[in-house]
Amino acid sequence: MQHLKTHYHSQITTLENKTVFSRLATRSIAIQGNSILLLYTERYEDYSLPGGGLDLGENKLDGMLRELQEETGAMNVRNIKPFGIYEEYRPWHKPDYDVQHMISYCYTCEIDITLGRSNLEHYEITNGMKAVWVDINEAIDHNKKTMATSTKKGMSIERETFLLTLIAERISSNNINASTQKVTCK
Repeated sequence: MQHLKTHYHSQITTLENKTVFSRLATRSIAIQGNSILLLYTERYEDYSLPGGGLDLGENKLDGMLRELQEETGAMNVRNIKPFGIYEEYRPWHKPDYDVQHMISYCYTCEIDITLGRSNLEHYEITNGMKAVWVDINEAIDHNKKTMATSTKKGMSIERETFLLTLIAERISSNNINASTQKVTCK
């Protein structure tokens, strides 16, 4: 899978003498024309791709499907293809480690436009998370405005805005699935 970017959060100036742990995650890219399925999170005032951390021993495709279906109620997921890997180093504000190294495996897929029932976790509900089909350029503009003006923004908004911008560029060049190989699910 193609490496897209490695991002260091502004609070991470060095990894020297830091304890670092890695977390593997997946992100799903489902597009219908210029609309993309995203999660809007009221608490952080941002749009993000459906996805999240893999469970211990879970393979990437199973985790991608689980997260997509839990967070959005996506149905009839098909034609899954690798899009790229986004790595980030961000602060970890718990006593066991200093830095989290997040590796996000991103996949494109097709789904039915009508969504089923989501199964959000308690914190996702509390944060005001909901799945929405939105014009990708409106989502990018919204996230950029949040980055520039909001004190509520989360740590993932830089990743999400980078990925959305890259996806929009590939949509406009009709190249969203270029140089990807189809993968199959169990």
